[in-house]
Amino acid sequence: MDKLQKRLRIPRVLLYLLLSVISIVFLIPFFYALYTSFLPLQYVDRIVSFDKFTINNYVTLFTKFKVGRWYWNTFIMTLITVTGNVILDTMAGYALAKFRFRGRNIIFIIVLASMMVPFQLIITPMYIMIAKINWHNTMMGLTIPFLYSPIYIFMARQFFITIPKELEEAATIDGLSKAKTFFKIILPISGSIIASIVILNFTTTWNAYLVPSTFVTDRDKYVLVVGLRTVNDAHFARPNLIMAGVILTTLPVLLLFLRFQKYFVQGIATSGLKA
Repeated sequence: MDKLQKRLRIPRVLLYLLLSVISIVFLIPFFYALYTSFLPLQYVDRIVSFDKFTINNYVTLFTKFKVGRWYWNTFIMTLITVTGNVILDTMAGYALAKFRFRGRNIIFIIVLASMMVPFQLIITPMYIMIAKINWHNTMMGLTIPFLYSPIYIFMARQFFITIPKELEEAATIDGLSKAKTFFKIILPISGSIIASIVILNFTTTWNAYLVPSTFVTDRDKYVLVVGLRTVNDAHFARPNLIMAGVILTTLPVLLLFLRFQKYFVQGIATSGLKA
């Protein structure tokens, strides 16, 4: 029995070892960026003691560039987009999962089909529409077209399918309408799928470059990623400054994931394929 247990433990040990190696490989670039961001230019790519560290790179970004403004623009854009996706995508997913109405399957097929369309194919007509209604260089142009996402609607639908119908029947007996059932009963127990949508959509929106760089040309209305690209173009010979920008971009996403990673894993596990 002991020999059998040992044999069963060997693959698990190897798996943990492999995952540890992969984790280290992925973490090395982040720690390199973090280390370099605190170095004066003359010490870049050298190992130095902590007394050589400085925050001047971060001070430079906030004083000589409009990083504070770009941070605020990115925060507002991300907040509006994530809030819209959480509300609209969960409502649409719940309707597709629990309501019986004519055309439901057709709508679901359209949702699936839209997931397969590359965004690059629709950005040009989207830009033309944005320009025609004068949403170019506005926050509305960066947020309203992206308040929903087919992939999150699909994930929400798959999650809500797993909720027992007896829960809704009990709410109906208690006199709750479908809307109240959704907001008072279903949403409070849907933390895992909400966390998954928040993390995925936050990451996508916070790091967005293609749309903001296409729809916005006013430097004061840049988002962080676009603004830092201009810093990179102007100061490509200062990697310490560029790495400080990388850390400023990465840190909010990292902190969000660390805070909600448990719910994120649960949400992904419960929103998989289900007939």
